[in-house]
This record gives sequence, C-alpha cells and structure tokens, in this order.
Amino acid sequence: MNFPDFLLPSALLWVANALALVVIALVALQTPWRRLQRPDYLNVCMAVAVALMLVWSVKAGVKPGLDFHLLGGTLLTLMFGPWLALAVLVLVLLAVTISGAAGWASLGINFLLMAALPVLLSHTIFRIADTRLPNHLFVYIFVNAFLGAGLAMAACGLAAVAVLSSAGAYSGSYLGAHYLPYFILMGWSEAMLTGMLITLLVAYRPGLVCTFSDERYLKTKPDEKTGK
Repeated sequence: MNFPDFLLPSALLWVANALALVVIALVALQTPWRRLQRPDYLNVCMAVAVALMLVWSVKAGVKPGLDFHLLGGTLLTLMFGPWLALAVLVLVLLAVTISGAAGWASLGINFLLMAALPVLLSHTIFRIADTRLPNHLFVYIFVNAFLGAGLAMAACGLAAVAVLSSAGAYSGSYLGAHYLPYFILMGWSEAMLTGMLITLLVAYRPGLVCTFSDERYLKTKPDEKTGK
C-alpha cells in the first residue's frame, strides 16, 4: 500500500489530498481529546502509535506500491473509537511519510485507503453487531475484532487494486493474479492478531477498550429463585 508519488496521476492525488484534508479537519473537531487527559490512556495511545509506525515501515513487496503490511485500524477503532483511531493513524502516516516509506503527494490517498476506509468499515461492523446481535463476549471478539479486521484488510486490498488499475499503474489481470490474493493471507493475519489483542485487553485491561463494557458483555443471567 504506501503509494509513492510517481505511481498515480497528479490529478488523482490532488483530489485525494483535498478529500483527506476534509476528513482530517473533521477528526480534529470530533476527536474526544479529553480522554487523553488520563495518563494511562495517553501512554497507551503513544505506545500503539509507535508500534504501528514500525509495522507500517516494515513492509513486503516486489514493485512500487505493491507492498503489504498490517493495518491496525480495527484494533484502534475498538480501543479508542473511530475519531481518536483516525487521529492516531494520521500521526502514524506522517511518521512513515517523513521516514521516506511513502510519498508526500500520496499522503491523501494513503490516508484514505489505509486509515479512513478500515476505520469506517470496522466502526460500521461494530455498530451493526451492537444493535442487531446478542450482547455476548464471543460476538464482540469474533465479529467486531476478528471478522472486522479481516474484512477491513480485504476492503483495503480491493480499494488499492481498483485505484491502481483505474489509474493505469498496473493491469487489472496482473493485480488480480499477483497482488490481490496475498490480501487473503494478510487478512487472516490481521484478524488473528486483532482478535488475540482484543481478547487480552478485555480480559486484563477492559478500561482501555472504549467500545467494551463488562456489564454489557459479561453480565450473568439473574438467579431463578432470587431474581438477582
């Protein structure tokens, strides 16, 4: 992913940059910055951001733009909510771009594909599960974390293929044969890692997962005799 500047037409990059700027402005206005007043919450945000900077910088690929790395968007969305997740990913992307792993002109398209799209999809899946599925721990872990992360990675791969093929950077047949299939493996890795981390967090530090509630997902059935 991490598109370089020369791979895509300048017109597409300018449009993506303008759209990304609008989204980032909304992030600045909507992010609940007050949460970061908690020292433990701020420390966790910074630690996750640094970890993702390393993950996004270490990527595998053979041609420009055809590389892979884990996203972390679903994990951040479940931990911090969509707006703060996007704020953290903006910081991560800026660090990766400064390090030279991505182009400055491609900052907008990279943000939209690797941050906005996964976070939007992950939050949508969470909202659907939250309103339509039972309030159960396994539903939260397997649907929101595992399934959400896998689908987010798949959506990112499909969007990247659509952008590259429509821009004429690579042919659709080449991308379908040599690029898109690997997102299945990456999606599985993203799903497994996100599912395991969310499981550990809700077990040991549930207060760091803003979309999780002990009372809601771990409540026991009332006693048949006492009704309590």
